[in-house]
Amino acid sequence: MVGYDPKADGRNISNFEVAVAGSVSGLVTRALISPLDIIKIRFQLQIERLSCSDPNAKYHGILQAGRQILQEEGPTAFWKGHIPAQLLSIGYGAVQFLSFELLTELVHRASVHDARDFSVHFVCGGLSACVATLAVHPVDVLRTRFAAQGEPRVYKSLRDAVVTMYRTEGPLVFYKGLNPTLLAIFPYAGFQFSFYSSLKHAYEWVMPAEGRKDGNLKNLLCGSGAGVISKTLTYPLDLFKKRLQVGGFEQARAAFGQVRSYKGLLDCAKQVLREEGAQGFFKGLSPSLLKAALSTGFVFFWYELFCNLFHHMKKADS
Repeated sequence: MVGYDPKADGRNISNFEVAVAGSVSGLVTRALISPLDIIKIRFQLQIERLSCSDPNAKYHGILQAGRQILQEEGPTAFWKGHIPAQLLSIGYGAVQFLSFELLTELVHRASVHDARDFSVHFVCGGLSACVATLAVHPVDVLRTRFAAQGEPRVYKSLRDAVVTMYRTEGPLVFYKGLNPTLLAIFPYAGFQFSFYSSLKHAYEWVMPAEGRKDGNLKNLLCGSGAGVISKTLTYPLDLFKKRLQVGGFEQARAAFGQVRSYKGLLDCAKQVLREEGAQGFFKGLSPSLLKAALSTGFVFFWYELFCNLFHHMKKADS
């Protein structure tokens, strides 16, 4: 069970084990879905329409983008920025799941609401994601810069990126896109946790008793469903975040097509709407939904798996 459950069957894992389970789930998931993340970011940053009818569009489909990136930049391009991405996933997973566990337990102790309610999971999930975002946002900016750059590379290493960005753009560069990130991550994570819990209840209601034995499959399917729903509902804010994070990085984007500068969240939204239409808010949605289904499904799958592993190890020792 994700989050504090007063009716759980004696599962007594420590906060440290919760953090470890969150970290490992993030690490494994990130390694598996990195190629889709790279394609998604390239789509989000492209000004031109994602259509083969636009002669200026560099990318216009998932398979075409994958082939072109592979041909131009080699297979390692699908793991560009993987070190900062892994640091992001490990830190984010630990802080998010630990915060969620503590917040839902706090709600239960305060006896305000049932800690398993949809609304409680939504609010606690959103708050835990905001805490995790504040902790790891600089790494997210670094990851986006690495994923966005083409060849020749502007940043040769993680250290080179940190030094160059700090020297040329100042310390606040590491928090570029923070406002849309927090605006997007609260409802996104809130919906992830709340829909995950709701879909698990629906799964148990729909499935016959003999079909409920495979808890791992249930966690994977419900996590995937929660990821797709959450990403669809909050996608435009994710696109704005990515556009703002590469501000001041225009020279490295020239090979990919047109580039734009934005003064802030509202200016970014206005420019996208004016130049790319309403459909511009959903550029890269296809790989994003595929990535959300896989990443959210895997995150909850691995988290529950490791929590159960820790629980059984304690039972075996006692």
